[in-house]
Amino acid sequence: MRKLAILLVAGTFGIASQAAAQTPAPPPAKPKTATAPKASTAPKTATARSYDRALLRPALLKDKAPETYQVKFVTTRGEFTVSVTRAWAPIGADRFYNLVKHHFYDNASFFRVVPGFVVQFGISAYPPVSAAWQNANIKDEPVTGSNKRGYLTYAKMSQPNTRSTQIFINLKDNAGLDRQGFSPFGVVDAQGMKVVDMLYDQYGDSAGPDQDQIAKQGKPYIDKGWPKLDSIKSATLVGAAAEAAPAKPAAAKAAAPAAKKPQ
Repeated sequence: MRKLAILLVAGTFGIASQAAAQTPAPPPAKPKTATAPKASTAPKTATARSYDRALLRPALLKDKAPETYQVKFVTTRGEFTVSVTRAWAPIGADRFYNLVKHHFYDNASFFRVVPGFVVQFGISAYPPVSAAWQNANIKDEPVTGSNKRGYLTYAKMSQPNTRSTQIFINLKDNAGLDRQGFSPFGVVDAQGMKVVDMLYDQYGDSAGPDQDQIAKQGKPYIDKGWPKLDSIKSATLVGAAAEAAPAKPAAAKAAAPAAKKPQ
């Protein structure tokens, strides 16, 4: 997958490939995105735990999101709820809706936590899924709000129109990201931010997992080298939006079909 990184006011992205998604770097850094594996089958490190096989066909996940909806995150640190307002960034809100609806973020790790800056996540725990989303980018959108504390925004590459699945939560007001085209689409509830603030952040921004390797090897790679990192047990639609959500996905087979590179 490509590395997604959030560019700060002064500076260029500190990113490599898509597998290592770019995210906003600590002040003056940016979020990163990860690149995906090129293999046509799931690596040996991939687990056989369940994932919705609809995720292997990104082009078909095009449902329009409700004008407002909520997503409940259950994490290893506690729970928090995200409220999304489609009018803020319709394309991004629709993408997030489809990803959550099909459980893309379940079991994924908060692989980049920069104190006083951002928390980044969005690389699938399953290599075949990461590979399928490698080139499933969405277009950029006008910034209608600000990257305030608690707001969610997509990480992206320095090139335009490279948003995909990686997201960051602002840990403080990062208005400098507004001028760089990072458009917020949702916000974490105030009580939930207490949980976000507790996510493990002691590995350091430069000593954390390699995003490309997360995409290629999945969660086992993180669990082996960075066991203290927190993860998402589940991310599900709640309220009225939950009516459109599918049943819990069936267990995936150990060997996945040929997949594209993950994002």
